[in-house]
Amino acid sequence: MLKQSLLNLLILPCTLIPFLSVEILLNSSVKALPGESTEEVTTWIQAHPTLKPRQGERLFVSKSDTAAQRFTFQASVLPPGKVTFTKDRSTIRTERMTMFDAVNGITLQRLEESLRVIYNTDVYQDYNDAQIVYQYPNQSGINTARLAKTPLREALQGELRVGDRYAYWVEIAQPKQGKAITGKLTVLLKADLDKLETELRTR
Repeated sequence: MLKQSLLNLLILPCTLIPFLSVEILLNSSVKALPGESTEEVTTWIQAHPTLKPRQGERLFVSKSDTAAQRFTFQASVLPPGKVTFTKDRSTIRTERMTMFDAVNGITLQRLEESLRVIYNTDVYQDYNDAQIVYQYPNQSGINTARLAKTPLREALQGELRVGDRYAYWVEIAQPKQGKAITGKLTVLLKADLDKLETELRTR
């Protein structure tokens, strides 16, 4: 079943996300996003027709057919970036989708489509209308990565966006030659944006 499901994904520009009709997306009333309780988000994940967690999976869902194609979804009480202590362990602050596809590659458009499928058109529109506040790498970052001989750091391309409802972090590892095979899109609380931006600018 899983293998056939992943094969069907190739219909969409975002592989590793099962097909959902527009009607299902628009009529889905159960949604959970950063700022809500771990219980609410866990319930949402369990009932989600696309995520379909396996037994034992709660805030972390992993799907793969082969080693060449993987998708994960993770909700966390921690803000994105460097791990920091938080007293509130009952509120989700970050939800991240990570994709790895060595067969078809990963593009920004595929990550954006996965956002629309996992959530809804309202969140997708908030992302689409969001203001880009930071993009990387810049030339200084590229030079630093080259001097340090860290090609993966040099390959990372990303941006931070802030919308009316949430902030968004998109990152793709784009090598000099060939296609990108891994990327992630994170939905986060706007209150955590400054921390993440500071870390990205100084890493």
